Amino acid sequence: MVEALHWIGGAFIVAGALLSILGAVGVLRFPDVYTRIHAASLTDTGGATLMLLGMGFLSPLGFVTLKLLLVWGFVMLTSPAAANALANAAYGAGVRPRIGTFQIMGDDKPGPASSGDGAAS
Repeated sequence: MVEALHWIGGAFIVAGALLSILGAVGVLRFPDVYTRIHAASLTDTGGATLMLLGMGFLSPLGFVTLKLLLVWGFVMLTSPAAANALANAAYGAGVRPRIGTFQIMGDDKPGPASSGDGAAS
């Protein structure tokens, strides 16, 4: 039974790490600050939840599990609040979201938001 809990815990930790890596790829690939904040916020909280759940399966019940629950609660309170503050600061600074059709990389036809010279804006 203990070995099964170790396998389950390890699987949750690996899934959380993969979700965090996927979020990092999203931050690099998405076109504007708002979609990047969204990708980082969702995968940060989801990845942390999965990793902390996996650590909970690996740890003995008691004080360690209580500390993991407190860390999870802290992450659940601060990560969405930080994403909201970041998006609010970006909007207040005048950064507007990209709305409409995005130009596909390598496409010679300019999108409706570009200046017509074929360069990505």
